[in-house]
Amino acid sequence: MKTIVDSPVGQLTLVGEDGKLTGLYMESQRHRPAEETFGEVVEGAFGDVVEQLEAYFKGELDVFDLELSLRGTEFQRTVWAALREIPYGETVSYGELAEQIGKPSASRAVGLANGKNPIGIIVPCHRVVGAGGGLTGYGGGLDRKQYLLAFEAQGATMPLL
Repeated sequence: MKTIVDSPVGQLTLVGEDGKLTGLYMESQRHRPAEETFGEVVEGAFGDVVEQLEAYFKGELDVFDLELSLRGTEFQRTVWAALREIPYGETVSYGELAEQIGKPSASRAVGLANGKNPIGIIVPCHRVVGAGGGLTGYGGGLDRKQYLLAFEAQGATMPLL
């Protein structure tokens, strides 16, 4: 099942199965699965997810507490778990993330796994930057990545994207 919600970064498609969130996709997101794989639209679904996203975008929530079902390889799931450990408002480089998961020479593989994160924002892949701190690829687009990082740095005073 799926539902679509508005956010400061555009419409978000929430996808789930068995009461767990399996995807949060932005419009025109790279690696977005085909729309027909998301299932039927269920209005009002994902109440907890929507509430927490609203609180996040109001600057009232900095850690999501939701049941997620992340589907990917063991390595991808390891990277995605490490993403959830990056504190709100902070960033790490791909190399630092690779070291954190015990694979210091795997920064490229970490980047690929990061790019395939199926639950954007909640699993904060936007908090990963290049070695020099520069913005590098983001499945939702660099403008959204820049917005989310600035939003977390400044709080809920950001205008809509």
